[in-house]
Amino acid sequence: MKGKINISEIRSMKQLGKRITCITSYDYVTASLAEKANIDLILVGDSASMVVLGYETTIPITVEEMIIFTKAVTRGNKKSLIVGDMPFMSYQASDEDAVRNAGRFVKEGGVDAVKIEGGMRMKNRVEAMIRAGIPVMGHIGLTPQTSTLWSGYRVQGKTIDDGEVLLRDAKALEEAGVFAIVLEMITSEVAKMITDNVDIPTIGIGSGPLCDGQIVVLHDILGLYDKFSPKFIKKYANMSEIILKALESYRDDVTNGNFPGEEHTFHMTEHDSKPKIVKK
Repeated sequence: MKGKINISEIRSMKQLGKRITCITSYDYVTASLAEKANIDLILVGDSASMVVLGYETTIPITVEEMIIFTKAVTRGNKKSLIVGDMPFMSYQASDEDAVRNAGRFVKEGGVDAVKIEGGMRMKNRVEAMIRAGIPVMGHIGLTPQTSTLWSGYRVQGKTIDDGEVLLRDAKALEEAGVFAIVLEMITSEVAKMITDNVDIPTIGIGSGPLCDGQIVVLHDILGLYDKFSPKFIKKYANMSEIILKALESYRDDVTNGNFPGEEHTFHMTEHDSKPKIVKK
């Protein structure tokens, strides 16, 4: 990665046949590591609601909380394209709300673009944000902000009819001007059909290997979030186990008097070895 990746470069990767790498990040440290790893795109996801703030779903997180996370990520990574995930009810009510809140993500949070959930029903909303000069990433298939309210986490596109609806959603978002679309938990066959029929990149999460790129929740692939593990996730490390062992070792060292040791301790210089008692 030579310099800052822009939206034009992300879009051109599809035509060039280059796979797009994406992860979520919510803090300065992991964003910095993602830059060193040459990750193309970072989504500051509303999944922070669950994996960082401890809520049961993504619904409770606010715009103010999301902007804190986006500020941290944009300070830590100057090369990846950074997208802010607009939380539930920050864009659904009106075009005005959507533009105002998206503008906060860009102006206050420092992101390069925003992401919203929804297909055809969000076409006008996307157009309004783009008219305001704010780049938008789409998201169809499983849409966690509303799926939890209706039917839960279910694979999408299991029938031909469902696949056709998803394709129409994707085409509507493309017409509205999104620069890429996240396809979440869509059957591989339908994800391929969508990928083949739009000119913008598709970024899959649980939607098979035939999308133009892949995105994962960082805490999932590092084994840091153990409430549930999606079938589509590959764990590249078990950081929970490593961190737990480190904490247990620290606890034992402190309780046994082994930490801090001499190598972690400061001493006075020889000529000042006897502290002076100051009398009042």
